[in-house]
Amino acid sequence: MQGEPVTVSTTARRLTAAALTAAAVTAAIAVPASAADHRSHRSSVEISRVQYDSPGRDDRSNRSLNNEWVEITNTTRNSVNLDGWTLSDGSGHTYTFHHYRLAGRSTVRVHTGIGRDARHDVYQDRRTYVWNNDSDTATLRNNHHRLVDSVSWGGHRHR
Repeated sequence: MQGEPVTVSTTARRLTAAALTAAAVTAAIAVPASAADHRSHRSSVEISRVQYDSPGRDDRSNRSLNNEWVEITNTTRNSVNLDGWTLSDGSGHTYTFHHYRLAGRSTVRVHTGIGRDARHDVYQDRRTYVWNNDSDTATLRNNHHRLVDSVSWGGHRHR
């Protein structure tokens, strides 16, 4: 075989190039895997907004009660069956979803007062406020009673 004699510097360059290529391949494989792992732990349904302090005077009118609400958002493209899921406050007031499917990339507003359920609005049919203005926690659980999401305000702020 004719050619250049192999020197220590040529061998070092070849080994360095091979190591860099292996590192690049490893990095290309590892990044998508770690990104996929992060997505798999993220819930597809979340509490996106809470209006715990109904605007105006708290007079227990149905209008005032329905201006107290929690929004639940499906962040995926696929619909999610919320049948049997619960939304509760820190005192144990609980609303249970019945025969409700939340469309993909869609939000439903859960009102406290009385009303007629529709595609984007459901009603707890209560005559008193649920969410405390000073501090409370809204907790969403699936039909297996597993925690899906919670949002707190006031004294016990955490998410």
